[in-house]
Amino acid sequence: MINHVTKGIKISVKSIYDGSYFKNYNLHFSFNYSITITNQSKSTVQLRTRHWRIFDSLSSDIIIDGEGVIGEKPLLKPGDSYKYSSGCLITSPVGAMRGFYNMVDVNNGKKFRAYIPTFKLTAPQALN
Repeated sequence: MINHVTKGIKISVKSIYDGSYFKNYNLHFSFNYSITITNQSKSTVQLRTRHWRIFDSLSSDIIIDGEGVIGEKPLLKPGDSYKYSSGCLITSPVGAMRGFYNMVDVNNGKKFRAYIPTFKLTAPQALN
């Protein structure tokens, strides 16, 4: 598991290879990832938006921006954690992801980014 803390917000990530399959006559590699967001600060915060950069060793980087995560904008009081799982497809067996969440401190209205550490997307067969 990979961890990173920004302004008291701990982001923990675990990724898993989920298999390969053909989509539109092209081979794709599927990865699932689980993220836990833990509020270690003294303030209540809310996740508003997300930004992802997906690196694919055989294609151009993919940028994804959107509201919340999996349709939610979690509110985290001090000590709270929020966990969710999602996934991505890339065209090679080797890639990576990184990004950030745009957060707001609900006590004072200040916005900040909580950075998601870079994590690898590697199919087991690519290691042989």
